[in-house]
Amino acid sequence: MSVTWIKEGLLFAPDRQAAWRTSHAALPVVQERDGSALLYFSSRDEKGRSHIGSADISLSPPRRVLAVGDAPLISPAPLGAFDDAGVTTSCIVRHENRLLLYYTGWSLGASVPFYLNVGLAISEDDGRTFRRFSAGPLLDRNGVDPYLTASPWVIVEGARWRMWYVSGTKWNRTVDGGVRHEYHIKYAESHDGINWDRRGVVCIDYASPDEYAFGRPCVIRDGGRYRMWYSYRGRRYRIGYAESMDGTSWVRRDSTSGIDVSESGWDCEMITYPLVLRHANGLLMLYNGNDYGRTGIGIAREG
Repeated sequence: MSVTWIKEGLLFAPDRQAAWRTSHAALPVVQERDGSALLYFSSRDEKGRSHIGSADISLSPPRRVLAVGDAPLISPAPLGAFDDAGVTTSCIVRHENRLLLYYTGWSLGASVPFYLNVGLAISEDDGRTFRRFSAGPLLDRNGVDPYLTASPWVIVEGARWRMWYVSGTKWNRTVDGGVRHEYHIKYAESHDGINWDRRGVVCIDYASPDEYAFGRPCVIRDGGRYRMWYSYRGRRYRIGYAESMDGTSWVRRDSTSGIDVSESGWDCEMITYPLVLRHANGLLMLYNGNDYGRTGIGIAREG
Protein backbone atom coordinates (compact mmCIF):
# COMPACT_ATOMS: atom_id res chain seq x y z
CA MET A 1 0.00 0.00 0.00
CA SER A 2 1.74 3.16 -1.18
CA VAL A 3 1.56 6.52 0.57
CA THR A 4 2.53 9.85 -0.93
CA TRP A 5 4.05 12.11 1.69
CA ILE A 6 3.76 15.89 1.46
CA LYS A 7 6.68 17.56 3.18
CA GLU A 8 5.89 20.47 5.46
CA GLY A 9 9.48 21.38 6.32
CA LEU A 10 11.36 21.53 9.59
CA LEU A 11 9.44 21.08 12.81
CA PHE A 12 12.36 21.39 15.19
CA ALA A 13 15.85 22.68 14.44
CA PRO A 14 18.52 21.98 17.07
CA ASP A 15 19.84 24.93 19.03
CA ARG A 16 22.74 25.61 21.36
CA GLN A 17 20.67 26.80 24.29
CA ALA A 18 21.91 24.12 26.70
CA ALA A 19 25.15 22.18 27.20
CA TRP A 20 23.42 18.86 26.55
CA ARG A 21 22.04 19.91 23.15
CA THR A 22 24.81 21.70 21.27
CA SER A 23 23.94 19.80 18.06
CA HIS A 24 21.49 17.32 16.54
CA ALA A 25 17.85 16.51 17.22
CA ALA A 26 17.59 12.89 16.15
CA LEU A 27 15.29 9.87 16.34
CA PRO A 28 11.95 11.54 17.06
CA VAL A 29 9.43 9.75 19.29
CA VAL A 30 5.98 11.18 20.09
CA GLN A 31 3.73 10.64 23.08
CA GLU A 32 0.30 12.02 22.27
CA ARG A 33 -1.82 13.44 25.07
CA ASP A 34 -5.17 15.22 25.23
CA GLY A 35 -4.80 18.33 23.12
CA SER A 36 -1.01 18.20 22.93
CA ALA A 37 1.97 15.97 22.31
CA LEU A 38 5.39 15.39 23.81
CA LEU A 39 8.33 14.95 21.46
CA TYR A 40 11.31 12.95 22.66
CA PHE A 41 14.59 13.35 20.78
CA SER A 42 18.34 12.82 21.07
CA SER A 43 20.81 15.71 21.11
CA ARG A 44 24.58 15.76 21.47
CA ASP A 45 26.80 17.67 23.86
CA GLU A 46 30.19 19.17 23.01
CA LYS A 47 31.84 15.76 23.50
CA GLY A 48 29.47 14.18 20.98
CA ARG A 49 27.56 12.19 23.61
CA SER A 50 23.82 11.88 23.09
CA HIS A 51 21.25 12.83 25.72
CA ILE A 52 17.48 12.30 25.57
CA GLY A 53 15.34 15.41 25.92
CA SER A 54 11.76 16.45 25.28
CA ALA A 55 9.69 19.27 23.83
CA ASP A 56 6.01 20.15 23.90
CA ILE A 57 4.69 20.33 20.34
CA SER A 58 1.48 20.96 18.46
CA LEU A 59 0.64 18.42 15.76
CA SER A 60 -2.35 20.42 14.57
CA PRO A 61 -1.70 23.15 12.00
CA PRO A 62 0.29 25.25 12.35
CA ARG A 63 2.50 22.41 13.58
CA ARG A 64 5.21 23.84 15.81
CA VAL A 65 7.35 23.45 18.92
CA LEU A 66 5.77 25.11 21.95
CA ALA A 67 8.53 24.67 24.54
CA VAL A 68 11.76 22.69 24.92
CA GLY A 69 12.70 21.06 28.21
CA ASP A 70 15.58 22.73 30.02
CA ALA A 71 17.18 19.52 31.27
CA PRO A 72 17.68 16.11 29.68
CA LEU A 73 15.47 13.25 30.77
CA ILE A 74 18.24 10.67 30.42
CA SER A 75 21.98 11.34 30.15
CA PRO A 76 24.99 9.06 29.69
CA ALA A 77 25.54 6.69 32.62
CA PRO A 78 28.64 6.46 34.84
CA LEU A 79 31.96 5.31 33.39
CA GLY A 80 31.99 1.68 32.38
CA ALA A 81 28.22 1.26 31.98
CA PHE A 82 26.74 -0.01 28.73
CA ASP A 83 25.42 3.51 28.02
CA ASP A 84 28.27 5.70 29.30
CA ALA A 85 28.99 7.21 25.86
CA GLY A 86 25.43 8.21 24.95
CA VAL A 87 21.72 7.39 24.96
CA THR A 88 19.43 7.69 21.95
CA THR A 89 15.64 7.51 21.72
CA SER A 90 13.81 4.64 20.09
CA CYS A 91 10.26 3.93 21.30
CA ILE A 92 7.73 4.95 23.97
CA VAL A 93 5.01 2.58 25.26
CA ARG A 94 2.20 3.45 27.64
CA HIS A 95 1.21 0.46 29.74
CA GLU A 96 -1.20 0.76 32.64
CA ASN A 97 0.03 3.80 34.62
CA ARG A 98 3.60 3.82 33.37
CA LEU A 99 5.54 4.98 30.33
CA LEU A 100 8.30 2.70 29.11
CA LEU A 101 11.02 4.42 27.10
CA TYR A 102 13.10 1.92 25.14
CA TYR A 103 16.41 3.42 24.08
CA THR A 104 19.84 2.59 22.69
CA GLY A 105 22.88 2.80 24.94
CA TRP A 106 26.30 3.56 23.46
CA SER A 107 29.74 2.60 24.74
CA LEU A 108 33.10 2.98 23.02
CA GLY A 109 35.21 0.04 21.88
CA ALA A 110 38.85 -0.68 21.07
CA SER A 111 38.78 -3.24 18.25
CA VAL A 112 35.53 -1.68 16.94
CA PRO A 113 34.43 1.96 17.31
CA PHE A 114 31.36 1.37 19.47
CA TYR A 115 28.98 -1.10 21.09
CA LEU A 116 25.21 -0.72 21.17
CA ASN A 117 22.67 -2.31 23.52
CA VAL A 118 18.96 -1.81 24.14
CA GLY A 119 18.09 -0.14 27.44
CA LEU A 120 14.87 0.76 29.25
CA ALA A 121 13.78 3.73 31.36
CA ILE A 122 10.42 4.05 33.12
CA SER A 123 8.27 7.06 34.02
CA GLU A 124 5.51 7.04 36.61
CA ASP A 125 4.64 10.75 36.26
CA ASP A 126 3.45 10.85 32.62
CA GLY A 127 6.87 11.47 31.11
CA ARG A 128 8.12 14.31 33.28
CA THR A 129 10.94 12.19 34.74
CA PHE A 130 12.40 8.77 33.94
CA ARG A 131 14.50 6.28 35.89
CA ARG A 132 16.57 3.50 34.39
CA PHE A 133 15.02 0.08 34.86
CA SER A 134 18.48 -1.40 35.33
CA ALA A 135 22.13 -0.38 35.31
CA GLY A 136 22.62 -3.10 32.71
CA PRO A 137 21.13 -3.46 29.23
CA LEU A 138 17.70 -4.92 28.55
CA LEU A 139 19.04 -6.78 25.49
CA ASP A 140 22.68 -7.68 25.95
CA ARG A 141 24.78 -9.47 23.37
CA ASN A 142 24.17 -13.22 23.28
CA GLY A 143 24.30 -16.17 20.90
CA VAL A 144 21.40 -14.82 18.83
CA ASP A 145 22.72 -11.25 18.76
CA PRO A 146 26.49 -11.57 19.20
CA TYR A 147 27.52 -8.11 17.98
CA LEU A 148 24.98 -5.49 19.03
CA THR A 149 21.32 -4.73 19.72
CA ALA A 150 19.71 -1.35 19.15
CA SER A 151 16.73 0.75 18.09
CA PRO A 152 13.74 -1.28 19.35
CA TRP A 153 10.11 -0.65 18.42
CA VAL A 154 7.55 -2.23 20.76
CA ILE A 155 3.80 -2.88 20.42
CA VAL A 156 1.61 -4.48 23.09
CA GLU A 157 -1.14 -6.80 21.81
CA GLY A 158 -3.08 -8.21 24.74
CA ALA A 159 -0.70 -10.30 26.80
CA ARG A 160 1.92 -10.35 24.04
CA TRP A 161 4.61 -7.73 23.71
CA ARG A 162 6.19 -7.55 20.25
CA MET A 163 9.55 -6.00 19.42
CA TRP A 164 11.31 -5.24 16.15
CA TYR A 165 14.93 -4.24 16.71
CA VAL A 166 18.29 -3.77 15.03
CA SER A 167 20.82 -6.59 15.38
CA GLY A 168 24.43 -6.68 14.24
CA THR A 169 25.59 -9.44 11.91
CA LYS A 170 29.30 -8.62 11.71
CA TRP A 171 32.00 -5.97 11.49
CA ASN A 172 34.04 -5.63 8.29
CA ARG A 173 37.45 -4.13 7.70
CA THR A 174 37.36 -1.43 5.04
CA VAL A 175 39.90 -0.66 2.33
CA ASP A 176 41.11 2.41 4.25
CA GLY A 177 41.97 0.34 7.32
CA GLY A 178 38.84 1.14 9.31
CA VAL A 179 35.93 -1.08 10.31
CA ARG A 180 32.27 -0.92 9.31
CA HIS A 181 29.24 -2.37 11.05
CA GLU A 182 26.53 -4.47 9.42
CA TYR A 183 23.08 -4.81 10.98
CA HIS A 184 19.55 -5.76 9.99
CA ILE A 185 16.13 -5.94 11.71
CA LYS A 186 15.03 -8.86 13.91
CA TYR A 187 11.98 -9.77 16.01
CA ALA A 188 11.43 -10.76 19.65
CA GLU A 189 8.49 -11.38 22.01
CA SER A 190 7.81 -10.90 25.72
CA HIS A 191 5.03 -11.36 28.27
CA ASP A 192 5.98 -8.31 30.35
CA GLY A 193 8.10 -5.95 28.21
CA ILE A 194 11.18 -6.78 30.30
CA ASN A 195 12.17 -10.36 29.57
CA TRP A 196 12.47 -10.97 25.84
CA ASP A 197 12.51 -14.23 23.90
CA ARG A 198 14.96 -13.83 21.04
CA ARG A 199 15.07 -16.64 18.49
CA GLY A 200 16.90 -15.00 15.61
CA VAL A 201 13.83 -14.22 13.47
CA VAL A 202 14.99 -11.83 10.73
CA CYS A 203 12.29 -9.44 9.49
CA ILE A 204 14.17 -7.06 7.18
CA ASP A 205 17.38 -8.29 5.59
CA TYR A 206 19.91 -6.87 3.16
CA ALA A 207 18.57 -6.54 -0.39
CA SER A 208 22.01 -6.32 -2.00
CA PRO A 209 25.72 -6.42 -1.12
CA ASP A 210 25.69 -2.61 -1.08
CA GLU A 211 23.31 -2.43 1.90
CA TYR A 212 24.82 -2.72 5.34
CA ALA A 213 22.66 -0.87 7.90
CA PHE A 214 19.07 -0.21 8.91
CA GLY A 215 17.77 2.50 11.21
CA ARG A 216 15.07 2.34 13.86
CA PRO A 217 11.95 0.52 12.58
CA CYS A 218 8.49 2.01 13.17
CA VAL A 219 5.56 -0.42 13.05
CA ILE A 220 1.82 0.21 13.08
CA ARG A 221 -1.03 -2.25 12.80
CA ASP A 222 -3.50 -1.35 10.07
CA GLY A 223 -6.50 -3.68 10.15
CA GLY A 224 -5.27 -7.19 9.45
CA ARG A 225 -1.75 -6.25 8.45
CA TYR A 226 1.37 -4.60 9.80
CA ARG A 227 3.20 -1.71 8.17
CA MET A 228 6.82 -0.82 8.86
CA TRP A 229 8.88 2.23 8.00
CA TYR A 230 12.64 2.21 8.52
CA SER A 231 15.80 3.69 7.07
CA TYR A 232 18.28 1.65 5.07
CA ARG A 233 21.61 2.54 3.63
CA GLY A 234 24.26 1.86 1.16
CA ARG A 235 26.01 5.16 0.58
CA ARG A 236 23.32 7.29 2.27
CA TYR A 237 20.23 6.60 4.30
CA ARG A 238 16.85 6.47 2.57
CA ILE A 239 13.43 5.64 4.04
CA GLY A 240 12.05 2.21 3.23
CA TYR A 241 8.71 0.51 3.72
CA ALA A 242 7.50 -3.08 4.25
CA GLU A 243 4.26 -4.95 4.92
CA SER A 244 3.40 -8.12 6.82
CA MET A 245 0.30 -10.11 7.69
CA ASP A 246 1.72 -11.59 10.90
CA GLY A 247 4.45 -9.19 11.98
CA THR A 248 7.27 -11.66 11.39
CA SER A 249 7.33 -12.37 7.64
CA TRP A 250 7.77 -9.09 5.79
CA VAL A 251 7.79 -8.01 2.14
CA ARG A 252 9.93 -4.98 1.36
CA ARG A 253 8.24 -2.37 -0.82
CA ASP A 254 10.80 0.42 -0.63
CA SER A 255 9.74 1.89 -3.96
CA THR A 256 6.33 2.71 -2.44
CA SER A 257 7.64 4.54 0.64
CA GLY A 258 6.48 7.79 -0.99
CA ILE A 259 9.30 10.01 0.26
CA ASP A 260 12.82 10.82 -0.90
CA VAL A 261 15.50 13.45 -0.43
CA SER A 262 14.76 17.03 -1.49
CA GLU A 263 16.60 18.78 -4.29
CA SER A 264 18.19 21.17 -1.79
CA GLY A 265 18.10 22.14 1.84
CA TRP A 266 18.13 20.37 5.18
CA ASP A 267 17.16 16.90 3.82
CA CYS A 268 18.83 16.90 0.39
CA GLU A 269 21.52 14.34 1.27
CA MET A 270 19.75 11.77 3.40
CA ILE A 271 16.41 11.01 5.06
CA THR A 272 16.33 8.72 8.05
CA TYR A 273 14.74 7.61 11.35
CA PRO A 274 11.05 7.88 10.33
CA LEU A 275 8.35 8.01 13.00
CA VAL A 276 4.84 7.43 11.62
CA LEU A 277 1.72 8.08 13.70
CA ARG A 278 -1.99 8.48 13.20
CA HIS A 279 -3.29 11.99 13.75
CA ALA A 280 -6.67 13.51 12.93
CA ASN A 281 -7.73 12.09 9.55
CA GLY A 282 -4.43 10.69 8.33
CA LEU A 283 -0.83 9.77 8.98
CA LEU A 284 2.03 12.04 9.94
CA MET A 285 5.73 11.28 9.55
CA LEU A 286 8.49 12.87 11.59
CA TYR A 287 11.97 12.18 10.28
CA ASN A 288 15.57 13.37 10.18
CA GLY A 289 17.55 14.75 7.29
CA ASN A 290 21.22 15.39 6.60
CA ASP A 291 23.95 14.09 8.90
CA TYR A 292 21.80 11.88 11.14
CA GLY A 293 19.73 14.68 12.60
CA ARG A 294 22.21 17.54 12.70
CA THR A 295 19.75 19.64 10.68
CA GLY A 296 16.78 18.72 12.86
CA ILE A 297 13.40 17.02 12.66
CA GLY A 298 11.06 17.49 9.73
CA ILE A 299 7.41 16.62 9.31
CA ALA A 300 5.33 15.32 6.40
CA ARG A 301 1.65 14.47 6.06
CA GLU A 302 -0.08 11.73 4.16
CA GLY A 303 -1.08 13.01 0.72
